[in-house]
Amino acid sequence: MRETWRWFGPNDAITLSDIAQTGAQGIVTALHEIPYGQVWSRADIAARKALIEDADLSWDVVESLPVHEDIKRGQGDLTALFDAYRQSMINLAAEGVRTICYNFMPLLDWTRTTLDAPVARGGTALRFSAPEMAYFDIHMLQRTGAQDLWSAQVQDAAADLAGRMDDAQRARLLASIMSGLPGAYARYDIEGLRQALAPWAGVDADTLRANLARFLAEVIPTAHELGVKLAIHPDDPPRPLLGLPRIVSTGADIEAILAMHSAPENGLTLCAGSLGAHPDNDVPALARQFADRIHFAHLRNVAKEPDGSFQEAPHLAGDTDMPAVINALLDAEVGRAAIPFRPDHGHALLDDDLRKSHPGYPLVGRLRGLAELRGVIAGLQYHR
Repeated sequence: MRETWRWFGPNDAITLSDIAQTGAQGIVTALHEIPYGQVWSRADIAARKALIEDADLSWDVVESLPVHEDIKRGQGDLTALFDAYRQSMINLAAEGVRTICYNFMPLLDWTRTTLDAPVARGGTALRFSAPEMAYFDIHMLQRTGAQDLWSAQVQDAAADLAGRMDDAQRARLLASIMSGLPGAYARYDIEGLRQALAPWAGVDADTLRANLARFLAEVIPTAHELGVKLAIHPDDPPRPLLGLPRIVSTGADIEAILAMHSAPENGLTLCAGSLGAHPDNDVPALARQFADRIHFAHLRNVAKEPDGSFQEAPHLAGDTDMPAVINALLDAEVGRAAIPFRPDHGHALLDDDLRKSHPGYPLVGRLRGLAELRGVIAGLQYHR
């Protein structure tokens, strides 16, 4: 397995020099400054790659080459958007970058309700509270049909919050939820979010699934010609949110997606945390089931609660047997190139809060995670 580290580009508070000192070998990044749907030029890719290589690192994975929302909705004439996506793939391959992580989550990327939940012995973690999300959906956003997404127990807890939340707490909740917008820096207020959700009215899971199949039909043949691996990221969290469908949440979902196109380039990012947040998912079993189509891995852990809430756990704690996941990935790479992985969503520890890094992406917390994962890998390899 190949150690990588997510870097958000030159504006990241964590520098390439910092990352080199973690011992990671490769970088996972994207040209976040380029608007969705525009071509990533070969010159821009080469310039970013040169920065990375000057730090004695390599650009191993693109995360993400974004899929435009119009493609996800299947809206309008998509010819130019598909052409742009293929051309960006061509330009990446020309510069030797041939693994692309992408997601097909509508509008939002990862979603949390708290960015600094305290953890035992100090530090903070990302947290998803089902009652807080339900409160946001039902009472703040006041979305029609919001109650249908939540159990009676969670609705009751949300109603209790409605009687206690003040303006500052509501602002903090909105800011936390907006922090997961994919790669971008735009944020919505309540009215802006309502407007952003409006074009998704009538898009259900079957429609989204059909639009993904169309996207794969457009881009996988080019990926096959280029030797580019596409790796879809699971939903985070693995459940519908704000009336938006989710189609990459379970083993059955993944099986259906990989069956849409039989080419091996149509693959999976195994995100142990996203999949581990679903109560029905056995992550080590999924790693074994889809072993030949896993092109990239995010290794993190979560601790789930009965009402659907979860919190980021230490990498070797939580509900997922991380050594079993890693063992499955080591088996999967026998006879093929090493699978790149990165430590994901570490706790904010020690002086991490002073660095003002992206939420969930601290230096010390991820370094702890990488060191722990590195130790598991070394131990498992020793006994092979």
